[in-house]
Parts: sequence; C-alpha cells; structure tokens
Amino acid sequence: MLEKFPVYMNTFKQERIIRVYLPNSYREENKRFPVLYMHDGQNVFEDEGAIKGVSLGMKDYLDKSGLEIIVVAIDLNPEGEERVNEYCPWRHGEVSKQILGYASSSGGRGEEYIDFIVNELKPLIDKKYRTIENHTSMAGISLGGLISTYAACRYPHIFKRIAALSPGFYRNQEEIENLLRTSDLSKIEKFYMDFGTREVGADEEMNQVFLDLTNRVYEVLNGKITDLHFELIEDAEHAYLFFRKRVPAVLSYLFSDV
Repeated sequence: MLEKFPVYMNTFKQERIIRVYLPNSYREENKRFPVLYMHDGQNVFEDEGAIKGVSLGMKDYLDKSGLEIIVVAIDLNPEGEERVNEYCPWRHGEVSKQILGYASSSGGRGEEYIDFIVNELKPLIDKKYRTIENHTSMAGISLGGLISTYAACRYPHIFKRIAALSPGFYRNQEEIENLLRTSDLSKIEKFYMDFGTREVGADEEMNQVFLDLTNRVYEVLNGKITDLHFELIEDAEHAYLFFRKRVPAVLSYLFSDV
C-alpha cells in the first residue's frame, strides 16, 4: 500500500512530496517495521509519474515478495540543478572538473538535506507509523548513492545499513574519501555497493575511469566495515531498466534478517 503526502522542509522553505510504502501485513498485525529511506522518490515505486517513465518497480516487488519493511521515498527537486545541490554535500572538486570538462558551482546543500531527513522527516515518520526507530537504512542511486554514503558518515548511529547503486562519487570524490577515512563507521551493520561495466555506454575508457573512482571509495570502506558487499554488474548501463533488476539482491542483502 502506498501513501503520498507533502511535507514542508523548513531549511529549503518548500513542500516536498513524500511517498510511503506499507507492507501488506501493516493493517493486519500490530507490529513494528524497519524503515528504508530512499531518494529520487518519483522513481522508486511505480512507472506512472516516474521521470522518463521507468521506476525501480519496488511496489510490485515488495507486494509479491512479502518483505515486511516500510519504505520512505523523498521526491527529488526537479528545478534546475537543485537535485545536484541537495545530493552533493560539497561543491564540486577537481575530479569533477576533470570529468565534466568545466568547473561546476553546483552542490553544497547535502548536509541540509540529510539534516532535514534526520531532524524533521524521521521524527514525523516514527510518530505517524509503527516503525522500529533504531532499525533505519538508506539507499540511493547515482548521486543518491553519494548522499547515502555521506549520511552513513554523519549519522552512523541512525543509518546503519546503506546501499549505493552506481554511485556518483566523482562529483565530491576527494571530500567523500576524506570524510570516510576520518569517520567512525563501527556502527554500520551492512553496506552494499555496485557498479555497471557500461555505465557510460560503449566508452570503455570512461567506464574504467568511473569504476576506478568507485573502487577508491570501496578500498576506504573495506578497511572500516565488516559486512561490505561490492558487485560489478556486467553490461549494466546507468539507467533504471538496469537498476530495477538489482532491487531483489539489494533488499535481500540489506534485510537478510527480516
């Protein structure tokens, strides 16, 4: 069952649509459920309303699998560069400049975005629904993977299980590596990362560049997180037709004990 409602974001001075999936058993049993927070909310549950018309299809998958979790998806801000601004904790660095071919001034509002989730949205969700307050996870795709990794560093006692699909670390490559090195990640229970071998199509050289950047983050995480899973997805491109195929594996890993 899906519910959808607006929430006012005090920091951003605007309303944002929040989509909440409740498991089939929610109305039948008086029990509490783990919560997974996700970004790019329009693209999480259903194709209708999804950007470019293709979603992760998570509503159908969760309905059929019977996995008993609550999923909270926050719609992206489609205006201009606002998605980039909110999902990048810092303004773009030198690696980003080399990849993009220009110095971008975007980014830098990721801290405010994550603080909104922690200080405004999570308390609302925990009050409105029967959640297990200390069983909270976060997952994201591309820049959503970057901001989810940042959330693990900032609030490891809250977001204990993380998934970063085809993460766009390159936008803040230097900063996220440094933050990971200096962060205490001992409370992180599970961390999933993956990357496609054809993220940028047939350009083998750039595919290798992006993979190398992802591996740099993996190497930092590998020394700090016990349960870390990295998967290289053969022939997978940077598109939702490919992302949605990974949903069963991601959720099975994150919630293997549910």
